Amino acid sequence: MATAQPITDVLAEKHRSTLDQALATIRSRAYWSPYPEHPKAYGADGSLDAAAGLAAHQAVLNGRFELDQPGTDGWTGGEVSPYGPALGVEYPHADVDVLLPAMRAGLAAWRDAGPETRALVCLEILSRISARTHEFAHAVMHTSGQAFMMAFQAGGPHAQDRGLEAVAYAYEEQTRTPAGRAAWSKPQGKRDPLELSKEFTPVGRGVALVIGCNTFPTWNGYPGLFASLATGNAVLVKPHPRAVLPLALTVKVAREVLAESGFDPNLVALATERPGEGIAKTLALRPEIRIIDYTGSTEFGDWLEANAHQAQVYTEKAGVNTVLIDSTDDYKGMLSNLAFSLSLYSGQMCTTPQNLLIPRDGITTDQGPKSYDEVVSDLAAAVGGLLGDDARANALLGALVNPDVKARLEAAAGLGEVALASREVANPDFPDAVVRTPVMVKLDGSKPDAEAAYLSECFGPVSFAVSVDSTADGLELLRRTIRDKGAMTVGAYTTSADTERAVEEICLEESAQLSLNLTGGVYVNQTAAFSDFHGSGGNPAANAALCDGAFVSNRFRVVEVRRQA
Repeated sequence: MATAQPITDVLAEKHRSTLDQALATIRSRAYWSPYPEHPKAYGADGSLDAAAGLAAHQAVLNGRFELDQPGTDGWTGGEVSPYGPALGVEYPHADVDVLLPAMRAGLAAWRDAGPETRALVCLEILSRISARTHEFAHAVMHTSGQAFMMAFQAGGPHAQDRGLEAVAYAYEEQTRTPAGRAAWSKPQGKRDPLELSKEFTPVGRGVALVIGCNTFPTWNGYPGLFASLATGNAVLVKPHPRAVLPLALTVKVAREVLAESGFDPNLVALATERPGEGIAKTLALRPEIRIIDYTGSTEFGDWLEANAHQAQVYTEKAGVNTVLIDSTDDYKGMLSNLAFSLSLYSGQMCTTPQNLLIPRDGITTDQGPKSYDEVVSDLAAAVGGLLGDDARANALLGALVNPDVKARLEAAAGLGEVALASREVANPDFPDAVVRTPVMVKLDGSKPDAEAAYLSECFGPVSFAVSVDSTADGLELLRRTIRDKGAMTVGAYTTSADTERAVEEICLEESAQLSLNLTGGVYVNQTAAFSDFHGSGGNPAANAALCDGAFVSNRFRVVEVRRQA
């Protein structure tokens, strides 16, 4: 009888070349993705096509989501799609006093498997998630409010890219130290040399906690999940209560792959909460939790950093993203690019521009001088034209993710002169969806009463056209905004080499990611895995970047065993 091929060999045949390409790409920073962006690319090789993905999604609704986790003490749910329908899914609720010890039971075997096996298992998880991208897209759409194509791409291949990127960095950092035993010999002159045999093992910190967000449950959740898993940790996933399904599906796939690969499936588990339970704080202070990944409000992110002392905490919080408009040699392209950036997913992205700093005396363009009022009016017209057709508006805007966003949108109109009023857009497929176009408000940057508005994050489809006395004043306000409030992204438009250097120097000194003179199909609020860094970890908006060596290297420690040779 033939001997079965070891699972590590099977996974290496399937995924080693993908891992190698990921490792090469994080060094070259070139474009690459192993996961198709186009919906029609699916349906072959066992992947779900559009119809099968929708059917799989619908089959999960209005039922119990079984995970067979230890410590299940009941069931909970309550997700309602931003498009209207209740999902009706019930998830296991865990007694963490039972679940957390069970999660630790498999750590030794997972540690001993080594960096390569862990990476290959993670790639198998990602491969199976990729095959179900159509199903995941519906889950992301109906928990985040993203329009379908954005949910498909950002919640599918782009999120998978970020997960793979984290695995590549984890593998690279763990393998800096040689695997196996290393011989050490120190000459002693006429005496025999001192000789030791040394063995180095990457050891995870323990149990990692991923606290998911409502808007990008997979895109923001996968980097921490896979970085921790690949570095030898168990991972407890605590989804946002409005966005459980995409991460529950992820946990289920991960548990299946771990079990099939000979590891304890409890290395990945789900922690859902009953209405009003608020278990994130409780879990964050548990002594078993040694790593925390969090995306969300500044208030809770600050609390985690200040209180979860037993854990290594990685946060992505809020910032005030700013674009300085000094001059341009492609006025039409600038307006088009900014209009799309302000509209995409109703501005519900941590990278969406909020403040547009424009000199009150206007700017120079390829179409001649443009006054502050003209720039604002033309940009408002560009947004209006982009979203004038309701079908296109629905495809770009999606739905408002929660009532708080709607309340901020409505309140923003009272903060200053409205340059672009928000309008309601009907969605014929989902009549209960709350869809609104962006509002743009004029504010005088020299007035102290306006400062409270534009120096506070107003998450959602809200932007402020802030008049400044000069480009120099705009540069100073940009620096102060990044330093005091943080920024995930910064944009600038200028034809001046001196201004370009000044903006670049500010972003280097204040550690903010900068995009200059974008007028084509790349936007300030989009980043590409393997090439772009999402956040920097160097300003108040986030203490970590997705993804770099620092994001993974402190999730494990190298433990040395020395033996007399």
